[in-house]
Amino acid sequence: MNDAELLAAALQEARTGLGEGGVPIGAALAVDGRIVGTGRNRRVQQGSAIRHGETDCLENIGRLPASAYARATMATTLSPCDMCTGAVLLYKIPRLVIGENQNFYGGEDLLRQRGVEVVVLDDAECTAMMAGFIAENPELWNEDIGVQ
Repeated sequence: MNDAELLAAALQEARTGLGEGGVPIGAALAVDGRIVGTGRNRRVQQGSAIRHGETDCLENIGRLPASAYARATMATTLSPCDMCTGAVLLYKIPRLVIGENQNFYGGEDLLRQRGVEVVVLDDAECTAMMAGFIAENPELWNEDIGVQ
């Protein structure tokens, strides 16, 4: 499985989330080149404080041994916030594929400093979907990233 295929799974989750009235951010985790789970931002849908795309993905997968995370690549449609950056670091996921970082630049520098390989694909659909959402829902977006 290549990076574009993994991102495609995350992007499908983002589209689903947007269709549900949520924030269109999706994630997928592959271990040994095989997708083991996906997730999407469900803060609106579940009234959750922590269900971002990456954390939802990890929760949907359930418990894995540390050795599985050490062989994993996570894809996310948007540069990760501090919480999601922390999850990648906590589970020692060595590689992160990001759909876009133009609408939001998260913890990429910290991830790189801590040895995570960060790949930004600059995907046009990810960028356009997020830009449209932010323009139409600025209050919800600011809530999602912790801006008051």
